Amino acid sequence: MHTPEVQRHRLSGGNEMACVAAGDSAHPAVLLLHGFPSSARTFRDVIPRLAETAFVIAPDLPGFGASEVAPEVSFPAYGRAVLELLDRLDVGPRFIYLHDFGAPVGLYVAMQAPELVRGLIIQNANAHREGLGPQWAATQRFWAEPTPEHEAAATAHLTYEGTRDQYVAGLPGEVAARISPANWNEDWRVMNLPGQMQTQRALVGDYGRYVARFDAVRDYLARIRPPGLLLWGRHDAFFELAEIVDAGPAENGGARVRCRALPAGDPRDPRGRSHRRVRAAPCEMSRHAGTGPAQCHVLRDTRGRRNCRHSFNTLP
Repeated sequence: MHTPEVQRHRLSGGNEMACVAAGDSAHPAVLLLHGFPSSARTFRDVIPRLAETAFVIAPDLPGFGASEVAPEVSFPAYGRAVLELLDRLDVGPRFIYLHDFGAPVGLYVAMQAPELVRGLIIQNANAHREGLGPQWAATQRFWAEPTPEHEAAATAHLTYEGTRDQYVAGLPGEVAARISPANWNEDWRVMNLPGQMQTQRALVGDYGRYVARFDAVRDYLARIRPPGLLLWGRHDAFFELAEIVDAGPAENGGARVRCRALPAGDPRDPRGRSHRRVRAAPCEMSRHAGTGPAQCHVLRDTRGRRNCRHSFNTLP
């Protein structure tokens, strides 16, 4: 099954979950979890390549893409739905790709069965409080005081313009011009189906409960130390490189972060741009993924300017 196949599974909760599966099930499994406001469609260009050497599973989370709204809207509930899907597909050891809203889902999956996690692939998947910068002020007010006024401010991005901005806001014009409006038009169509907008508002609120579990995530990373690959795209409005390269030695003799430049066009350069609402968390991962330092590949263009596409991998 190297050709991507769209499957639909009726879960025990009664809702149907759609997923794309591709590759030989005998190969290592890679679970791809998308973020807001998209679906498994996010991975349409990488699934065929990954399927050459991996068994790829890319679900539409409940209330996204072709998946129905779930009876319970929370990240732990979505994690349980994904675990049920993996059981249906008889998936054992797996690599888990974490991104945006996929992060609390994927970390739930990882923490429920840590012995099955072969590694984490992290792209703009926040799991540390330092990742909640000033851009999160309105959302944090809503978490602290869930009034209608605070909810309106925290969910102000749930508009057509806000959906489009997930793809093009802050990009140079020549880059934005290469991104098809079909992406955000399809996202916006799905968001306006019955029950979908309520799902999005509920997830904004539930993300605060995920933040409250950051200490548990930190304990999991410190105890299990899963291998990690961290990457993100250029022009990210919610990530600051200084958070990583200036981290210095971690407390209690933890790992350092080491940085070296690679030429532009390096085959390890992750193609595409990152999501725009949640930043990556390589500080915490580099501290807990292993005993050695983390290695940061900073790509530079032919004129020596920093190109903010990066990948991190822990050293043995």
